[in-house]
Amino acid sequence: MNDPNSHLIYSTDKNAFPKLEKREPLPIQKDALIRLEYQTHGRKGKGVSLVIGLKGGDEAIASLAAELKKQCGCGGTVKQGIIEIQGDKIAFLKKRLEAEGFKMRLVRG
Repeated sequence: MNDPNSHLIYSTDKNAFPKLEKREPLPIQKDALIRLEYQTHGRKGKGVSLVIGLKGGDEAIASLAAELKKQCGCGGTVKQGIIEIQGDKIAFLKKRLEAEGFKMRLVRG
């Protein structure tokens, strides 16, 4: 293997490939201003509460969304870093996220 263009593709030796280290998930930044918005447009009349502007890792945002859904007792999802919670849960989300230390602005749409 003296050729610089050749590389190892397969080996039965367990130490031939380096192990990848697990990275810590990026935490959510609590100093950024987030928006809470209730939206029904384009959803066939069914409203969702949106948490917009969270900055941090996708895993951390997904775990926060799962925790919020469990505490609200309703469904939801995360799309492009925006947490969507089914129903009008703005008051609950405001109280819950303020307790965590987030700064927010309410938007009624």
